[in-house]
Amino acid sequence: MQKQVTFSVLIFISFFFLTNTNAQETSGWRPENRTGVSSETGLLKVWPENGPELVWETLELGKGNSSPSFGNNKIYITGTDNNNDILYALDMNGTITWQKVMGRAWEGSYPHSRATPTVEGNRVYTCSGLGDLACFDGNSGEIIWSYQGSEENKGTYGKWGIAESLVVDGEKIYFTPGGPETNTIALNKNTGAIIWKSESLDDEPGYVSPILREYAGKKMLINVSLDHVYGVDVTNGKILWKVAHANAREGRENILCVTPLFSDGKVYVTGGYDIGGYQVKIAGDGNSAEVVWSDDVLDVHHGGIVLVDGYIYGSNWLNNANGNWCSINWETGKKMWEEHWQCKGSVIAAEGMLYIYDEKRGNIGLAEATPEKFNLISSFQITQGDAGPYWAHPVIHNGILYLRHNNAFMAYDIKSD
Repeated sequence: MQKQVTFSVLIFISFFFLTNTNAQETSGWRPENRTGVSSETGLLKVWPENGPELVWETLELGKGNSSPSFGNNKIYITGTDNNNDILYALDMNGTITWQKVMGRAWEGSYPHSRATPTVEGNRVYTCSGLGDLACFDGNSGEIIWSYQGSEENKGTYGKWGIAESLVVDGEKIYFTPGGPETNTIALNKNTGAIIWKSESLDDEPGYVSPILREYAGKKMLINVSLDHVYGVDVTNGKILWKVAHANAREGRENILCVTPLFSDGKVYVTGGYDIGGYQVKIAGDGNSAEVVWSDDVLDVHHGGIVLVDGYIYGSNWLNNANGNWCSINWETGKKMWEEHWQCKGSVIAAEGMLYIYDEKRGNIGLAEATPEKFNLISSFQITQGDAGPYWAHPVIHNGILYLRHNNAFMAYDIKSD
């Protein structure tokens, strides 16, 4: 009897070990599956007058607008040095432990790095401003493989290059070259070898990091190009559905920078520059989609959006230097409120609170996620970093609020304990 029990325990331990070693932790763009809504708990609901405690800061990064990712007891973030995009690894106290060239930087307008690294287990996956892809050992910084994703696939660029944070899915990663040859490609995450290429939409890629969702019995990559929102079957690269942007700008290039939202077969897309926003409904078989409503309120530039308890929150574009904070109803697009606070900017959410980061002066605010009114609870101002807009999105990790401004990177303790 003792031997049988011991054998059963060993079988259980072996199964548990194998299951948990195969399921690797991931970290990347926008928390919790790219929704922007964090599952962190135990956070301050009111900040001290001068802001939360500054745990550490560094001013040693190359300029950039990417957010941090986490893994291997390290923080990963990107910056630009001359003509190259750089991947930095920092310890949890903010000290840079290594830095590696990850690809060629965008050299046109606003050349600073923009794509957030994607971490899975001991691997870090990056995309440069020119669409150069790379995989690094997360501990040593040794490069495992690299691939010029845009160039090798006749990819095209909008006026501001590539700003895509890579999606890891099983043995695959996905990238969007756009252009005449293909729209989306899948690569083997271990080798960088091509697995499949989708058909071309003859469209330029947006400045968007896509989302991976399951619906209608299909796993689909939902992405936004400069002319369409579309879904790709990730098993074979077939484009399942596509919808032309509802309020495309005639005679001018669209500028789409916002990761879409998904819930129950519906996708919300927004773009700034008076494109507005709209929701599409994917058909029950997953093979088509159509617009169900559009709005001219939540016209988000590039600060992201969050869906909390049936309402969308973000900031709209009035012009390049200004915008208001807004809430609309997910089901109908009805405006709940629109309020001016500092300037437009980026937003994430946690525990029913909005963390809003003004892009013009670096004010960071804590507000209630409620459709009733804009209710700002606390705020403070970031003063670190070289001159320029505050475009990096905030991130919360283990009770720490991480904020970036160009070369500056700061960590604030927002735990309530």
